[in-house]
Amino acid sequence: MKTEHDSPLVEVFTGTPWEAELVKGLLESENIQAILKDEGLGSLAPSVSVSLGSGGTDVLVSAEDYQVAMQLIESREDTGK
Repeated sequence: MKTEHDSPLVEVFTGTPWEAELVKGLLESENIQAILKDEGLGSLAPSVSVSLGSGGTDVLVSAEDYQVAMQLIESREDTGK
């Protein structure tokens, strides 16, 4: 994914495929473009990706959006407890 300013992508979350989809949806609802990494293997065979040590599905955003994205994710985690 390239942004208007060619900002590098940074990881803001790693989890199961469904958790990553929820986080991606949260970010996109706040107009932060996000993509999933390792989505294919994780969603097709989650037990295989875990056993291979993939660590789950990553959510990536532009480095420019990192701070806001992390605040949104942290506030989601705080309200979920």
